[in-house]
Amino acid sequence: MNTSIHSPADHPSSIPSSEPVILVTGASSGFGLLISITMAKKGYRVIASMRDLSNQSQLMEQARAAKVELLIDCVQLDVTDHRTISEVINETMERYGRIDILVNNAGLAIGGFIEEVPIEAWRQQMDINYFGLVAVTKAVLPYMRQQRSGHIFNISSVSGRVGFPGYAPYVASKFAVEGFSEALRLEMQPFGVQVVLIEPGAYPTSIWKKGFDSIHTSPHSPYQDQLDAVLNYSKSTLNNGADPQDIADAIARISRLRRPKLRYAMGKGVHFLLFSKVLLPWNWIESFMLKLLKIRKAPDRSL
Repeated sequence: MNTSIHSPADHPSSIPSSEPVILVTGASSGFGLLISITMAKKGYRVIASMRDLSNQSQLMEQARAAKVELLIDCVQLDVTDHRTISEVINETMERYGRIDILVNNAGLAIGGFIEEVPIEAWRQQMDINYFGLVAVTKAVLPYMRQQRSGHIFNISSVSGRVGFPGYAPYVASKFAVEGFSEALRLEMQPFGVQVVLIEPGAYPTSIWKKGFDSIHTSPHSPYQDQLDAVLNYSKSTLNNGADPQDIADAIARISRLRRPKLRYAMGKGVHFLLFSKVLLPWNWIESFMLKLLKIRKAPDRSL
């Protein structure tokens, strides 16, 4: 395991960890960083994984400020590299003897209108947000099953419940995570392993800032007006979004529950949106969303 602050000699493999152990993917920024710090404050041994260890500085600066740096091990983990996933999980078990919580947080948001997003970008989106999540989960399951305990938190999104124009690749990946988590929860409950979906709405984290810088579009795009409307709305919503610390605090709280709910939707306006989707006809929701985005609907030309 490529850690940043401890060597294997500091943690003999023959001695199980006295602290509960949590593995967080995508821990260098955003929710992953906050979850890592928060859980270390709660006394967890945090395996903070990230694709590039050179990005650990922000996490470790905050860890030192919170005086929890000795509880955080930074490890290099690309969720699309399945061989490395097995190595990291196996070495975590050898060193600490347990994994109590897995937080599948690593992800990216690819934007653009469907016609203009290249298929390679769709594959990248699914490889990281979905197949990477599945691969890490599969590597952890045998140990949690044998422990007959554990919590798996899959960071989904309200976009996994309601489709949003301009973000179809991201939406599709989160819908996949939702279905996967429903099935996994049913499979693991007999073994005492709890599966939980965290569904954030608009939170100002780095995933969206990066996404705004890499929107797929084309010169003279027929979708430019709609895309501009979507991006303007998204940026405005994020600027007025809730505090990302809420997500970390929720995971700390839910991890103490023996029988948590499957879904925890969080963020401003999220519950109203989900409630509306359940109760209202889809064409009403459709009209409302287009009006909210200031996108004009095509005139009805049916006979």
